[in-house]
Amino acid sequence: MTTTAPLAPGSIIGILGGGQLGRMLATAGAELGFDVHVFDPAISAPAARVAARGYAAPWDDLGAVASFAARCDAVTYEFENVPVNAVKAAATEAPVRPGIRSLSLTQDRIEEKTFIRAAGAGTADFAAVDTLDDLRTAIKEVGTPAILKTRRFGYDGKGQAVIRTADDADAAWEAVGGAPSILESMVEFRRELSVVAARALDGSMAIYPLGENDHEGGILRVTQAPAAVGAATQAEAERIARILGDGMEHVGVFAVELFDLGGGQLLVNEIAPRVHNTGHWTMDACACGQFEQHIRAVAGWPLVSTTPHSSAIMTNLIGHDVDDWANIASMDDARLHLYGKHETREGRKMGHVTVLGAPVKPVA
Repeated sequence: MTTTAPLAPGSIIGILGGGQLGRMLATAGAELGFDVHVFDPAISAPAARVAARGYAAPWDDLGAVASFAARCDAVTYEFENVPVNAVKAAATEAPVRPGIRSLSLTQDRIEEKTFIRAAGAGTADFAAVDTLDDLRTAIKEVGTPAILKTRRFGYDGKGQAVIRTADDADAAWEAVGGAPSILESMVEFRRELSVVAARALDGSMAIYPLGENDHEGGILRVTQAPAAVGAATQAEAERIARILGDGMEHVGVFAVELFDLGGGQLLVNEIAPRVHNTGHWTMDACACGQFEQHIRAVAGWPLVSTTPHSSAIMTNLIGHDVDDWANIASMDDARLHLYGKHETREGRKMGHVTVLGAPVKPVA
């Protein structure tokens, strides 16, 4: 189902997925006057508790998904692991933005990498792996060191194994559970960057400055933005964002994780077809953050400026980091965002804090 007329305030926007990204989308939607409904299998999902209405049912209850979407004027999703069949069910009753193409491409790493290269951007060398024999052959083709990742459903370092020599093949295959996988060469890079962009119904785009990212144990720890890059690097990141956004016919926010090789040369690590952890800094350092931009795109509203008014350092609060909330809340230059999760676990993202810095100068 499609419609291009902008949604008026008071319209209902549905979100498939009730985690922290859905929570921040729900509050952004409410600030623009929309009623936001959330669908998630968990009754007390973080997003459902701040939404106008929450619905709880399994993803494979396609009738429940369709019934949810029928009450909405437009539907979006908060993360890329929402089952495609659920999104298809929603699309029979309401416009779904982004569309199924963005979701299906990014749910399979082989399809994703193939799409990225066909669109005109570079990636690390890779090979498909379906058996242990495939893995041994792929190691010869791709070389070592390399990283083995499941083709589907891996995130925050899950479903991955590093291969430093061919002797690591058996252990790596066991680590990914023998699931269909992709072997990627490990790239020597200067740093990890990401570009967050929004694409509207009419194809226009708004792109934020690059952020520089640091990970620990496969989980994002810190994003500093805008990244200290030259104009050529920012321009290349924007070129990549435009060709990938257009190629997916994406509507809404998406992020592209990048390896900076130096000299303005960037390789794409992966695409996230949604609002992204590395874009959280935009909530506090820009007049319009990524969550509002996404709601604007889904609603058919115009996109607005992505220029930051301040530099920012965004730090994830992982596990018991969140126990320091009172101290963080007392800091004048810090903006604390807690996700309302009832249980604190090691490796679980419980919130984030953004510390604002100096006014931003244009990239030269």
